[in-house]
Amino acid sequence: MKNNYDFKVRWGDTDAAGIVYYPNFYKWMDEATHEYLAAIGFPSSILFKEQQIGCPILEANCQFKQSLLFEDNVRIQSSVQEIKNKVFKISHLFFKGEFCIASGYEVRAWTSFKDTPKAQPIPDEVKEKMLMLEADIQVKA
Repeated sequence: MKNNYDFKVRWGDTDAAGIVYYPNFYKWMDEATHEYLAAIGFPSSILFKEQQIGCPILEANCQFKQSLLFEDNVRIQSSVQEIKNKVFKISHLFFKGEFCIASGYEVRAWTSFKDTPKAQPIPDEVKEKMLMLEADIQVKA
């Protein structure tokens, strides 16, 4: 499943010249992942409150093709690209209008925080929702 997360660049996201400071792309990828999980029916707040499950980041990467400026409208299109037993890789494409201005990904672990944080198998019902409409996804054991 692909999910879109739309927002407007705020002044606090930029440097003195009004250009987005690069760590904000990572913040927005994190926000987009939480929006994605909510869109497939597993909001992060509910997962943590009811099951003590979180999805910490193991790896993140972003490539920048064009700058974003104060008050630019941005759309992040997120989709899961790979699912393993306990880990998934979610990609994020940043669009300004119809132009892709950045792309990135996160690798996250399905993790129980009941005692000591420990990766858990991703439930089948979550995998099924992530797989919906994804023709090019890779599922690995």
